Amino acid sequence: MVVEGQDGGPQLLVGRGLSVSAVFEGSEEIASARAMARGFLTSLQAVHGLPVSKRAMGMIQLVVSELVTNARKYAPGPCLVSLDVRDGAVEVTVWDSSTTLPLILPPDPTRVGQHGLEIVMATCRSFEVHREPVGKRIRAAVVLADDPGGDVAGRQVM
Repeated sequence: MVVEGQDGGPQLLVGRGLSVSAVFEGSEEIASARAMARGFLTSLQAVHGLPVSKRAMGMIQLVVSELVTNARKYAPGPCLVSLDVRDGAVEVTVWDSSTTLPLILPPDPTRVGQHGLEIVMATCRSFEVHREPVGKRIRAAVVLADDPGGDVAGRQVM
């Protein structure tokens, strides 16, 4: 069961300091999940003084949107979204009730659709999937500040 907040949206379960979590149920709440991410990132800058680049602001919202969309599309019931600051990045974690692990397809510019995880993996510093006793947990980390050398997502080219 999803608890509604005072504004009729999802109830935040955790919202102290450098993390926030909420339960979402229904595809109409994908926009609410993006709004939660945007609000969290804005507060990281305004309240905590952490740098959040424009790229990170957009990428984290995109990652939240893609992961919640997949959870809503492929798993019954609610999904739990958590955002946590760790090591200069925001870890986006989405739990859903399906034990089926996502199929990550190789890049194919001729394929119509099913590019969400491909995009997430290309924009994140790390990506991992864990099967849980009930469902699965997907975690993707996006760096908050652009690398001074301009390297996207803080990755190093060898």
